[in-house]
Amino acid sequence: MPLAGLLGLEVEGLSQRVKGLAIVYALILVCVVIGLGFLIAAGYIALSDLVGPLTATLILAGSFLAIALIVYIGLAISESNRRKRLAERRRSSDAGAFLTTAALTALPLLTRSPMLVKLGIPAAALAALVLLRDKDTPDS
Repeated sequence: MPLAGLLGLEVEGLSQRVKGLAIVYALILVCVVIGLGFLIAAGYIALSDLVGPLTATLILAGSFLAIALIVYIGLAISESNRRKRLAERRRSSDAGAFLTTAALTALPLLTRSPMLVKLGIPAAALAALVLLRDKDTPDS
């Protein structure tokens, strides 16, 4: 809120709007949950007329457990993919840091030879260009 005051925003109006929207969205959520409950109840009644009450209960219970399992598996797969991307970024960053450290360590030795200075500066510029170009390409 202090930051909003510094930026010239109406803090009181903003907080009232946020509270009002939170109440409206909470009311919408409650209505959706109640509606889904009645929809499930209607499905149960229709299913119990077709196959009987016990079988309808087992079918609905199995369906909801299957949905929960599918959502859990999807979450596990997405979390695994996120961890793999994070590990790959970390490895790439570690490799870049290692190469930079090695290059900076070898720099005093390389500057003593005039031939290496003539060939090394353009080669280092090309290597830096390639590394920066690879870093800018988006991940697949």
